Amino acid sequence: MRSICAMRSLLAASTFLRSTASSLRPASRTLPSRLSLSRPRLGAARPVSAAAAESRGGGGSDSGMDDHLVRSGEIHVIVGPMFAGKTTALLRRVQVEAGNGRNVALIKSDKDNRYGLDSVVTHDGTKMACWALPELSSFQDKLGAEAYDKVDVIGIDEAQFFDDLHDFCCKAADRDGKIVVVAGLDGDYKRNKFGSVLDIIPLADSVTKLTARCELCGRRAFFTLRKTRETKTELIGGADVYMPVCRQHYLDGQIVIEATRIVLERSTVIHAMK
Repeated sequence: MRSICAMRSLLAASTFLRSTASSLRPASRTLPSRLSLSRPRLGAARPVSAAAAESRGGGGSDSGMDDHLVRSGEIHVIVGPMFAGKTTALLRRVQVEAGNGRNVALIKSDKDNRYGLDSVVTHDGTKMACWALPELSSFQDKLGAEAYDKVDVIGIDEAQFFDDLHDFCCKAADRDGKIVVVAGLDGDYKRNKFGSVLDIIPLADSVTKLTARCELCGRRAFFTLRKTRETKTELIGGADVYMPVCRQHYLDGQIVIEATRIVLERSTVIHAMK
């Protein structure tokens, strides 16, 4: 009898708990059958400037992420010793982009006045109009905001002379969606880092290292040998000042140049003492 009473008590308690929980449970809501997670679809590939103009005009994607993807730019770096054809490769790339309907602009340092300031010129005489600037940060102001927005491709020659190369490339490619093609020396006549060219390698979509032909033996030349006694890093000159050389002739040449320098310095001192 006691067990039957105990079982009845448990059943009653269970019924009470179920009814209490039911009264405390919030009313159920009907969930939508499909979550609305759709986002605007990206259209067909277009020139970067068109996408940028559409975005700036307010008629572009509703998603900030999509807008960033459409407007992302590129950075391509061309390096090598002097007389390796860096400027030729730069002009060829820029001309191809222009032939594909893109708006292009060329920049070079105003320090390089060997062939005038209004053109980028190769050693064999090929040339293309350019902007000669002391620093890259002034380019947008010189060109004007509206004209800058329409530029798709920016070519930079003799890039080692621009101290603000890294910041400019970051902004032009990452923020403004430009294709930036950079040509410059990766090393100076001492085979040390030259300017900021190597600093943009981590930013680059591609890096091309060109070689010249050794002026002394005809083998591939990776280095630039300075013929003069001048020791400052930035020394504008052509074949009268520099020559492309292979590793062996770079080492041999440096020995000859150093020995010549020592002899000349001693001669100068002896002459002054007389």
